[in-house]
Amino acid sequence: MSQSNLEKQEAKLKALNQKIKEEKNKIEQRLGKQIISQANLDYANLSNDQIKLLAKQFSEFLKVKSVDH
Repeated sequence: MSQSNLEKQEAKLKALNQKIKEEKNKIEQRLGKQIISQANLDYANLSNDQIKLLAKQFSEFLKVKSVDH
């Protein structure tokens, strides 16, 4: 395979990886927004420590729920 083809494939791969990263960020933002909305949390009152605690509690809840099935 020529150098040019490899460079083109590498550019496509980088673009695809960027697109995947952007989609993951969108999902994370939508999930966070829905959790905050459904729990009636106030953005103004959420510190980083509270966000970490809520994320940990949510994660533990999901782990327990997945074991129950």
